[in-house]
Amino acid sequence: MASSTTASQEELKANKVPLAWRDQCSALLLPLNVCRKDKYYLPWECENERHAYEKCQYEDYLRRMKVLSKQKLREAQVAQE
Repeated sequence: MASSTTASQEELKANKVPLAWRDQCSALLLPLNVCRKDKYYLPWECENERHAYEKCQYEDYLRRMKVLSKQKLREAQVAQE
């Protein structure tokens, strides 16, 4: 299931994104990396792109933690029965 923040495997391969960085926020990583290369990795130049990418990462983390807590709750309820 692809979302608006997930790039296709072809795009990621063409941009040489390492496998470890191919996650739910990969579509936001592509323009961030382009900006970083164009601006010589100056930290104050790509703030908007970096903020969008980090926000996506944080929201993905929260989503995964909610799924994990629901799974643990279900497992605890099954164990009590």
